[in-house]
Amino acid sequence: MQGMSERQYAAHVGLSRGAIQKAKTAERLVLYPDGSINAAASDARRAETTDPSKTRKPPEPKLKPVPEAAVAAVGDTLREQGLAVPVASGGTTFLQAKTANEVLKAQERRIRLQKLKGELVDRARAETLMFRLAREERDAWVTWPSRVAALMASELAAALGGGIAVEAALMQKVLESHVRAQLDSLAEVRTGIG
Repeated sequence: MQGMSERQYAAHVGLSRGAIQKAKTAERLVLYPDGSINAAASDARRAETTDPSKTRKPPEPKLKPVPEAAVAAVGDTLREQGLAVPVASGGTTFLQAKTANEVLKAQERRIRLQKLKGELVDRARAETLMFRLAREERDAWVTWPSRVAALMASELAAALGGGIAVEAALMQKVLESHVRAQLDSLAEVRTGIG
């Protein structure tokens, strides 16, 4: 066989075998003496004899619109890495989006590795631990004046020569007011986490 069979030529041009048989009957194909199809000559003849309005064009792929948030995220990622960011909205190229995707995958892998190594901790767990430690520290300071007031009153009385007695209840009340003022000022300090 010198040329292509009907099936081979149908696959070559993207038509059905029936369409090739009709074209063969209508003498729009060039055949070799053995009946096989001369592909190059048949392609040229079909192009000359086929009405362009009756040809089927492959459907163009429907592109889904990309959400603006996704485009902004690509721009943010590229900017963080010091790479070129598209100027106009919707101007993100495929290469820029792919680069941003690769950068994000690398960052994600780095974070996962840091977690495995124990270099990172869970934020919720850290906040819970920090809150619990701060509460324990505050509770210790709130109860401190009642524990040390009597001791401090006796030490002050001894330091002043024993002539002036300081009441333990008054000492406790003064200490509590100063400790609470200090705790209130510490409560205003923010960690900057957030």
